[in-house]
Amino acid sequence: MNEMLRIQVRRAHLLARSEAERRDLSARVASWQAPLALADRSIAAARYLRRHPLIVAAAVALLVLLKPRRAIVWARRGFFLWRTWRWVSAGLRQRASIS
Repeated sequence: MNEMLRIQVRRAHLLARSEAERRDLSARVASWQAPLALADRSIAAARYLRRHPLIVAAAVALLVLLKPRRAIVWARRGFFLWRTWRWVSAGLRQRASIS
Protein backbone atom coordinates (compact mmCIF):
# COMPACT_ATOMS: atom_id res chain seq x y z
CA MET A 1 0.00 0.00 0.00
CA ASN A 2 2.88 2.34 0.76
CA GLU A 3 4.26 1.86 -2.76
CA MET A 4 0.86 2.71 -4.27
CA LEU A 5 0.69 5.92 -2.22
CA ARG A 6 4.20 6.90 -3.36
CA ILE A 7 3.20 6.35 -6.99
CA GLN A 8 0.03 8.44 -6.57
CA VAL A 9 1.97 11.28 -4.95
CA ARG A 10 4.59 11.17 -7.71
CA ARG A 11 1.86 11.16 -10.36
CA ALA A 12 0.16 14.18 -8.77
CA HIS A 13 3.51 15.98 -8.64
CA LEU A 14 4.22 15.19 -12.31
CA LEU A 15 0.74 16.33 -13.37
CA ALA A 16 1.17 19.63 -11.51
CA ARG A 17 4.61 20.10 -13.05
CA SER A 18 3.34 19.40 -16.56
CA GLU A 19 0.47 21.87 -16.07
CA ALA A 20 2.94 24.55 -14.95
CA GLU A 21 5.15 23.83 -17.97
CA ARG A 22 2.13 24.07 -20.29
CA ARG A 23 1.20 27.47 -18.83
CA ASP A 24 4.80 28.67 -19.17
CA LEU A 25 5.03 27.47 -22.77
CA SER A 26 1.68 29.06 -23.59
CA ALA A 27 2.86 32.41 -22.20
CA ARG A 28 6.10 32.22 -24.19
CA VAL A 29 4.34 31.28 -27.43
CA ALA A 30 1.71 34.02 -27.07
CA SER A 31 4.28 36.72 -27.83
CA TRP A 32 5.04 35.01 -31.16
CA GLN A 33 1.42 34.69 -32.23
CA ALA A 34 1.04 38.11 -33.90
CA PRO A 35 4.34 38.05 -35.84
CA LEU A 36 3.73 34.50 -37.02
CA ALA A 37 0.17 35.35 -38.07
CA LEU A 38 1.52 38.26 -40.14
CA ALA A 39 4.10 35.96 -41.74
CA ASP A 40 1.40 33.38 -42.51
CA ARG A 41 -0.80 36.02 -44.15
CA SER A 42 2.14 37.33 -46.18
CA ILE A 43 3.02 33.85 -47.40
CA ALA A 44 -0.62 33.19 -48.30
CA ALA A 45 -0.78 36.48 -50.23
CA ALA A 46 2.42 35.66 -52.12
CA ARG A 47 1.08 32.22 -53.01
CA TYR A 48 -2.19 33.75 -54.20
CA LEU A 49 -0.36 36.22 -56.43
CA ARG A 50 1.81 33.41 -57.77
CA ARG A 51 -1.32 31.46 -58.75
CA HIS A 52 -2.89 34.57 -60.33
CA PRO A 53 -0.15 36.30 -62.36
CA LEU A 54 -2.69 38.33 -64.34
CA ILE A 55 -3.48 40.32 -61.21
CA VAL A 56 0.20 41.20 -60.84
CA ALA A 57 0.48 42.07 -64.54
CA ALA A 58 -2.62 44.28 -64.37
CA ALA A 59 -1.29 46.09 -61.29
CA VAL A 60 2.07 46.67 -62.96
CA ALA A 61 0.41 47.89 -66.17
CA LEU A 62 -1.78 50.26 -64.18
CA LEU A 63 1.24 51.58 -62.29
CA VAL A 64 3.15 52.12 -65.54
CA LEU A 65 0.20 53.96 -67.11
CA LEU A 66 -0.65 56.15 -64.13
CA LYS A 67 2.77 56.80 -62.59
CA PRO A 68 5.58 55.98 -65.03
CA ARG A 69 8.33 57.54 -62.88
CA ARG A 70 7.21 55.61 -59.84
CA ALA A 71 7.19 52.45 -61.96
CA ILE A 72 10.80 53.09 -62.94
CA VAL A 73 11.76 53.59 -59.29
CA TRP A 74 10.03 50.34 -58.32
CA ALA A 75 11.64 48.51 -61.24
CA ARG A 76 15.07 49.63 -60.02
CA ARG A 77 14.26 48.51 -56.48
CA GLY A 78 12.99 45.19 -57.75
CA PHE A 79 16.09 44.66 -59.86
CA PHE A 80 18.31 45.49 -56.88
CA LEU A 81 16.39 43.07 -54.65
CA TRP A 82 16.55 40.35 -57.30
CA ARG A 83 20.32 40.78 -57.71
CA THR A 84 20.78 40.78 -53.92
CA TRP A 85 18.70 37.61 -53.62
CA ARG A 86 20.76 35.87 -56.30
CA TRP A 87 24.01 36.92 -54.60
CA VAL A 88 22.86 35.76 -51.15
CA SER A 89 21.44 32.46 -52.40
CA ALA A 90 24.62 31.73 -54.39
CA GLY A 91 26.69 32.41 -51.28
CA LEU A 92 24.49 30.14 -49.20
CA ARG A 93 24.69 27.36 -51.78
CA GLN A 94 28.46 27.69 -51.93
CA ARG A 95 28.70 27.64 -48.15
CA ALA A 96 26.45 24.57 -47.98
CA SER A 97 28.61 22.71 -50.49
CA ILE A 98 31.76 23.46 -48.45
CA SER A 99 30.27 22.12 -45.21
